[in-house]
Amino acid sequence: MMTDKVRINSLNANSLSQSNETFLARQAEFESNVRSYPRKLPLAIAKAQGAWITDVENKQYLDCLAGAGTLALGHNHPDVIQSIQSVITSGLPLHTLDLTTPLKDEFSAYLLSLLPDQGKEYCLQFTGPSGADAVEAALKLAKKVTGRSGVISFSGGYHGMTHGALSVTGNLSPKEAVNGMMPEVQFMPYPHQYRCPLGIGGEAGVKALTYYFENLINDVESGVRKPAAVILEAVQGEGGVNPAPAEWLQRIRKVTQEHGILLILDEVQAGFARTGKFFAFEHAGIEPDIIVMSKAVGGGLPLAVLGIKKQFDAWSPGHHTGTFRGNQMAMATGLTTLKILKEERIADKVAEQGEWLKGKLAEMQKRFPVIGHVRGLGLMIGIEIVKPHEAQDHMGCYPADGELSALLQKTCFEAGLILERGGRGGCVLRLLPSLLISNAELEIFLEKFEQALLNAGVKPV
Repeated sequence: MMTDKVRINSLNANSLSQSNETFLARQAEFESNVRSYPRKLPLAIAKAQGAWITDVENKQYLDCLAGAGTLALGHNHPDVIQSIQSVITSGLPLHTLDLTTPLKDEFSAYLLSLLPDQGKEYCLQFTGPSGADAVEAALKLAKKVTGRSGVISFSGGYHGMTHGALSVTGNLSPKEAVNGMMPEVQFMPYPHQYRCPLGIGGEAGVKALTYYFENLINDVESGVRKPAAVILEAVQGEGGVNPAPAEWLQRIRKVTQEHGILLILDEVQAGFARTGKFFAFEHAGIEPDIIVMSKAVGGGLPLAVLGIKKQFDAWSPGHHTGTFRGNQMAMATGLTTLKILKEERIADKVAEQGEWLKGKLAEMQKRFPVIGHVRGLGLMIGIEIVKPHEAQDHMGCYPADGELSALLQKTCFEAGLILERGGRGGCVLRLLPSLLISNAELEIFLEKFEQALLNAGVKPV
């Protein structure tokens, strides 16, 4: 009888003799039309290690997507693999609902120690396995705590695709065919380093947006009832890699505290050393009431957790449940990942690499003016693609070029480089690589990206 290990090795060996096209055609036959990544990145993955992926045709790609930021340590880190094997051989059940285990106990204590003030004011809530599940729980809890129903979110924000999470997400496309979104969601403009939503730009734009938020909450004629919560990302990811100015975040924190409004920080993509600090909100020195965590918290396996200020833990037993809250394997891989990130001071490395990489991209921008703007924090970087031969607006910004951005993603892929797109019209190329990516691999990224620009017909100046 063939063992599972032999069977998997046999499958891998057979896959390397087949084509990407074969597997993609079969995927199209098997799966719903909702699948998206295979349309932009048409490959079938045979194996992966570190920052590299190998497809079934034995072509290698530098992976700067890393599971949309889930794989903080890259693919198949040996310590992560060992943690999986340890759980399998330990006799632990693979999931436990919300029953505790020594492993869950250790994971919980370590995760809490990473929250503000070592988590002394926080408790954890394990939700369903995705970030959207955690967002749903956070919204419900805020309504329960305050007795109010409204939520303020921000244009460009992304919080998930479930009903409530989609309601507070900015992107209109997935909402178009869904009627009856969650009521009393008020969207407000989010600061943008390149395209100020108020058409002002710079420090003046940030000050105006700060005033606008505070005035909306205080104005008795605003038409917006006091909300239960404000939900935001300290760095918008899908919305085009937009970091929130510290001054703006600090004012939102102050106003929400003064009015008894819960502040929910969605750290699903930006959390766990991605931006050069353990959490993106730390750049502003604030403490949220609820922290939404997923992706990297599970070390590559499905896990989602809320960090809740204890004073707002208003749940009654069983009032928010979920079968897969007790994923022991994800707690093992998550604990291993968190320890490596903390003990090896990966956030410091990431902060330094991010500044170096943005500098290199700024130099490239001088030769390739289709690069309109480079922004981000740490290894969460956005490259906005523009039309430099068309007229600038009154703030000096060129029109966005989503078509060229899509072509560049394609030519990057053909050059062996995997990138994601985001922002309005998909005009922003986004980098979310392994946080352990080396400087030499970042040099390879720069070489491949420049080659992709040339292959797309972009001529340097």
